Amino acid sequence: MPAVEQFRAWSPHRWYLLGWVLLGLAPMSVAGLDDPGAARYWAIGVPVAVGLFYAAGRAFPERAVARPDVVTWGLIAGLAAMSYLRDGGATAYIATVPHFWFLAREPRSAIASSGLAALATVLGGVAPQGWSPSLTNGNVAATLLAFLVSVLVGLSAHRYLEQQRERVRHLGAELETAQARLVAAYQRQGAAEERERLAREIHDTLAQGFASIVVLAEAARSGLETDPARSGQQLLSIERTARENLTEARALVGQAPPGGIVPGSVARTLRRTLDRFAEDTGLAVEAELPDVELDQRTRIALLRCTQESLANIRKHAAATTVGVVLTRHPHAVELEITDDGRGFVVGASKGFGLDGMRRRMAELGGELTVTSSVGDGTRVVAIVPAGDDGQEQA
Repeated sequence: MPAVEQFRAWSPHRWYLLGWVLLGLAPMSVAGLDDPGAARYWAIGVPVAVGLFYAAGRAFPERAVARPDVVTWGLIAGLAAMSYLRDGGATAYIATVPHFWFLAREPRSAIASSGLAALATVLGGVAPQGWSPSLTNGNVAATLLAFLVSVLVGLSAHRYLEQQRERVRHLGAELETAQARLVAAYQRQGAAEERERLAREIHDTLAQGFASIVVLAEAARSGLETDPARSGQQLLSIERTARENLTEARALVGQAPPGGIVPGSVARTLRRTLDRFAEDTGLAVEAELPDVELDQRTRIALLRCTQESLANIRKHAAATTVGVVLTRHPHAVELEITDDGRGFVVGASKGFGLDGMRRRMAELGGELTVTSSVGDGTRVVAIVPAGDDGQEQA
């Protein structure tokens, strides 16, 4: 830091110390240059000794000389000596009196120490006159007036500082209360977000699985007499779906990897899901799924969107053909799911599934677009950002 900036950065106490030296100690020493004989050395040396004594207390705070009571008595003795050696002790007292307020622990001790200093200054000044000071003595009047003014100013400053401390304590208490409320709000928000996440996971996994089991069970029951082979295949699908639901349930309580999905290509995961869907529903599924390596979260999000879309097609679309296309762009992956079903009015849809898919995409910085109209089928497009490392595999 340049010297000018260091000078500007001085604390108010440093500025006071500089003023004390220049206006209180230095004038006494300079005035002593004209004194004859040994008086000159005393007049110069005492102010210098007082300054060095105070500086030693500041420089070595662990020593006894730095104790506030020791420094206070040293300043009182110095003022008495300087007043005894020459006129003008009131000036030194006026410059020194703030020290007594800085060193005191409470206003009462500050008033007592500054009063003793004033008395020492007066007695030191009148001692050479044979203890008969004139009532018009300027130094005596100035010293007593400075003492009274210092008491008024010191008490006012002390009261102001106490008010500020009380305000700080009050603000601190308010801050602690606000922090506690904020922590509670974050906890409530976290709990709400966790409930929403669990609700979304249950909807996209367990609920869809149970819905599939119900549909397969109804179909198997109705075909037991007419097509037992088909019913047996549907019972196997029910068993697989139930096992998958058990895996998902364990994942939700932290007993298995999320979604039960091991790291790998998203295409292989989607193919298994589409094969099961085609097997269970008998619908024609046309898929273009190049092998694209993606991180686990993105892979799970695309799988959940596919599962939700297929569940909606099974329950609502009355479609005959489903198309699924996975496309790798330079900085994103696009998943398109279409069907030739009855369609619906997107704006009138209030289901949890579409909102859940949109939130999944938003969490990854992606987006979900649903296009549909009554009688024209449905098109769902999910776009998720992806790095350049997820290139298509040969």
